[in-house]
Amino acid sequence: MRETIAETGTTETQNEQSLRYAWYVAVVLMLCNTLSFIDRQILGLLVTPIKQELGLSDTKIGLLQGLAFGIFYTLLGMPMGRLVDRGNRRNLVAAGIFLWSLMTAACATARGFWTLFAARMGVGIGEATLSPSAFSLLSDYFPKERLGTALSVFSMGVFFGSGSALIVGGLVIGAVGSWRLTFLIVGLPGMLAALLMLTIKEPKRRNLLAGKAGHLSLGEVFEQVRLRWQSVAGICLAFAFQALCNYSQQAWLPTYFARAHGWQPRQAGLTLGVISLATGLLGAYSGGVLCDRWQRNGKTDAPLRVGVLATACAGLFFSLALAMPGVTAQLSLLVPAFFFLAMPIGSSYASLQLILPNQVRGQIGALQVFTLNLFGLILGPFLPGFFNDYVFKNPQMVGVSLTITVGLASLVSAVLFYATWRPYRQHYAQMHATAR
Repeated sequence: MRETIAETGTTETQNEQSLRYAWYVAVVLMLCNTLSFIDRQILGLLVTPIKQELGLSDTKIGLLQGLAFGIFYTLLGMPMGRLVDRGNRRNLVAAGIFLWSLMTAACATARGFWTLFAARMGVGIGEATLSPSAFSLLSDYFPKERLGTALSVFSMGVFFGSGSALIVGGLVIGAVGSWRLTFLIVGLPGMLAALLMLTIKEPKRRNLLAGKAGHLSLGEVFEQVRLRWQSVAGICLAFAFQALCNYSQQAWLPTYFARAHGWQPRQAGLTLGVISLATGLLGAYSGGVLCDRWQRNGKTDAPLRVGVLATACAGLFFSLALAMPGVTAQLSLLVPAFFFLAMPIGSSYASLQLILPNQVRGQIGALQVFTLNLFGLILGPFLPGFFNDYVFKNPQMVGVSLTITVGLASLVSAVLFYATWRPYRQHYAQMHATAR
């Protein structure tokens, strides 16, 4: 009896130690995600000086923020996912961090639209390694009832990064007065983060497909996705439209306040950065906690419930914010809008990891990122600029362009999340009845 109690105590201690280390891994990956979003979003604060020096239109700025970054980030997603499911995920991320940081610094050397376009493509190539690797790593480190919170912690890097890009970018460009030097200051230190990534261990792969201890062929991967196509399609598209909202406001909200209220980059960066940082972190964490709580209470469709609640509320508050005449009222309503925009990110990432076997998780994460980028990252920054140039033919209409983009996309996202509830519950039950 004493031996049994001692063994139980030892097991509990080992589990606690494993969980503490798992949270360390989550924090390291969150820091990497933070750096990726700083390098990705810093361009949004530098629109005015870049336009003035390089003579670019709003449409070209939108392409630089979306298509230039997203083209290789999107196209390389599936091959990267294949590498994630077959190779060392830690080393893949470390190499990616070094590359994207170097290419961010290279943006400082741009002499025109196409050279800046090429440097932004390089940033996208490096960042394509991170998300599929992180989803797969954290799925192996955490039990399913904690995965929503773990991936929400990882996703908090979105808001650390986006907020820091605005805050740090505003301070740097205010101090040095050069968009080129800003890219150098932001990009070069990030290469040191590759060393931090090497401090984590590659974990043992868990939840393998029953009867398949090794890698799956492409045919077997497609078959696993086909068996769950309703959930995969519904979640990927719903999350893509939710991401469209985030990328759209991140790319154009500083410009809106500059044009509508005469704000300088420093004021826009500090104000929007602080709001985005505080509400984004709280929203992302709250969404993960709510998802895990609902799941512990037997609601296996918890990630999708969070998605419906968050996207419906985000679209409402954002549309109301930009309809207000005064800047104080606008900022007050942007607080809940940012909170709800952040809320479903971690749980949406967790949703597909929970219904597919380990050998497919990197590739399904890559597919999720692919659709997210195709609709969100590419169209999000592009649509407001397109509306400004070709629909309203007035750059001062950027607020209306943003409202149309975010309002419609959030509505579509909420409908898609809701429509996927029933098949998702079936696929979740099938996965956890057969996985080992």
